[in-house]
Amino acid sequence: MDPLRFDNRVAVVTGAGRNLGRVYALALAERGARVVVNDLGVAISDTDGSGVGPAENPAVAVVREIEALGGEAVVSTDSVATEEGGAAIVDTAVEAFGRVDIVVNNAGVVRTAPFADLSPELVDPVLATQIASVFHVTRPAWRLMAAQGYGRIVNVSSGSAFAGVPGLSAYGGAKAGVIGLTRQMATEGAGLGIKVNVIAPYAKTRPGTGFGPIPPSDELNAWMRPEFLTPLVNLLAHEECPVTGECFAAGAGYVSRVVWSTTEGLVDRNMTTETLLRDWEHVMDTDGMAVVGHDGGGTTHKMLVGFTPPQSPPTPKSS
Repeated sequence: MDPLRFDNRVAVVTGAGRNLGRVYALALAERGARVVVNDLGVAISDTDGSGVGPAENPAVAVVREIEALGGEAVVSTDSVATEEGGAAIVDTAVEAFGRVDIVVNNAGVVRTAPFADLSPELVDPVLATQIASVFHVTRPAWRLMAAQGYGRIVNVSSGSAFAGVPGLSAYGGAKAGVIGLTRQMATEGAGLGIKVNVIAPYAKTRPGTGFGPIPPSDELNAWMRPEFLTPLVNLLAHEECPVTGECFAAGAGYVSRVVWSTTEGLVDRNMTTETLLRDWEHVMDTDGMAVVGHDGGGTTHKMLVGFTPPQSPPTPKSS
């Protein structure tokens, strides 16, 4: 197969100074994209946000890596958490390269705490950087993409969006919102040449941490290295991207489609609370499940079984 290249394309990757964002930026640049490497350059903390940040913003080092490969990249240190920051990130791309074709919304902070202990000081930064940021960065880029009739958006969710993890209520809830937002964006982008998809990446980015019941080790780090995510991100960011409005789980050389689905369900126009309880097994039965696309198909037709719409009154004839 011919290699999928990004020559003459411009990509914005947020949170690209370290970990997953860094490998996304490098992978796009290696295939010819000019890249805006965005990172705030703060310390990484999953609890209260405290810590000493690096002496040099890591985005600077990523740009040097890209340039060493013969690519083109610029640094953005603006915050995805504000409308002004999002606009400045996109402005950086336009000023440096004249356009925006790809946005990878990767940046975001994590705050872990039991649900009862989630104060606004912990929740607000998560919501601002994990879901509001998608609006802040993508809206100004969207306007440019719509005008040129082309764009690719890759949003980043998490497995915690569809598998509960203790202590991650704010994070998992925000990441679930990213999936819903992606599907809405895909619907609006369909007629504009803009495709929007979302990934739930699984990779080892925190030193000394395990993976579920598996304890930390060098072998685990190698098995789940972030570079395994780049084939999927590259494909979703490319003009040959075959889908829009989809969610994918990926890691360790594995990629799968994550779907919303509905059961066959129960239709009963005379339903009462008691009959619903009696027939509850029909609501829960997974046989005959239907996938719900980003256009909403798969549920409403069941609700309209047997419904006959009223006839529209005849249009008066002009004399």
